[in-house]
Amino acid sequence: MKFLIVSGGDTQDSFVTELIKTGGFDVLMAADSGMDCFHRIHTKPDVIVGDFDSAESEALAYFRQFEQIDLCALNPEKDDTDTEFAIREAIRRDADDITIVGATGTRIDHVLGNICLLGIGLEEKVSMCILDPHNRIRMIDSPLILKKEEQYGRYVSLLPYSNQVRGVTLTGFKYPLSDYTMGGFNSLGISNEIQEAEAVISFTEGKLLVIESKD
Repeated sequence: MKFLIVSGGDTQDSFVTELIKTGGFDVLMAADSGMDCFHRIHTKPDVIVGDFDSAESEALAYFRQFEQIDLCALNPEKDDTDTEFAIREAIRRDADDITIVGATGTRIDHVLGNICLLGIGLEEKVSMCILDPHNRIRMIDSPLILKKEEQYGRYVSLLPYSNQVRGVTLTGFKYPLSDYTMGGFNSLGISNEIQEAEAVISFTEGKLLVIESKD
């Protein structure tokens, strides 16, 4: 089951509209104020979750009219964010592929927190990514093949999420690596580029953030 979660960060309505049109999603889910985006683009989500402390009252009142929308109201005094609850709820509903939009924006604490949530996908063996008009962000713990014709943007940046990522080998990139240990306080993995038809990221231990950027 392929899920789209719209969270409460920055969204561009035209971007979300096109993504829904072309993404082949089985379930559309709003995380709290993510419902405002659905309201603006005149699209009904299948599920809305949140404590509704930040959603616009007009959108909430509108969607309450539709019995087919599953409305999951959360206690405002909770440990997890609305986005985390939405991810776990999607997995509970048999999601095996989750795309999250509205997870980036001006609240850097929320952005970093949402990136951390990609680790849930690794734990639950669910494909997950954060998407915005400029970036695709994934967390991986096993090799990844990137096809040049399918890349999301010109640049590919690799950031170690675990303390160390051992045995990093990059082929098909402008800047290759062989059996390298990534870690510590440096920016070595920023702004690589795919040069061959396929580029391969492999490593023997650890977790990597893979960020494809258009600018």
